[in-house]
Amino acid sequence: MRRVMRASFALGLAALFALLGGCATPADRQAMTLDKVSLAGKQHASAVAVTVRGGAETAINSSSNISDADLKAAIEASIRETRLFREVVQGRSGQYELAVNVIQLSKPTFGFSFTVDMEAGWTLTRVGDGQVVFRKAIPSSHTVPASAAFAGATRLRLAVEGAAKANILQGLTEIGKLDL
Repeated sequence: MRRVMRASFALGLAALFALLGGCATPADRQAMTLDKVSLAGKQHASAVAVTVRGGAETAINSSSNISDADLKAAIEASIRETRLFREVVQGRSGQYELAVNVIQLSKPTFGFSFTVDMEAGWTLTRVGDGQVVFRKAIPSSHTVPASAAFAGATRLRLAVEGAAKANILQGLTEIGKLDL
């Protein structure tokens, strides 16, 4: 009788974790993009190219991640929306190159409220002479409460997106303070 009760309890607990966990989904580039009013600062009359490294694809059996392509698209869309630079270009055809390297993305494995911490290295280089005009490691964090979504995988994705959006806001705000 005890074995049956233990097995039933374990099975019920496993079902609960599966229900609360859900399937991992990647961070959405639109959710990481700043809107027009998010950024105060200078608008530079130059063109910029963006490169991103250090992200990771989201696998079915892993937790939510940010791919390089999605983070790059969110940064480029944020630059366009906020008009931080005159235009975003591809390759080395702009006056500046912005390189963002994801150094760390720490995520909880379980819990009710999820806090994600992110750190990314931001480097802005003048293409003409190769001079680095800005370099900074930018930490960000975002917490999503249990009330935000029933499924844990959804709360984790929202926390990852929030940490990335906060990082983009801080990075672009710092660049907006520069005299280029």
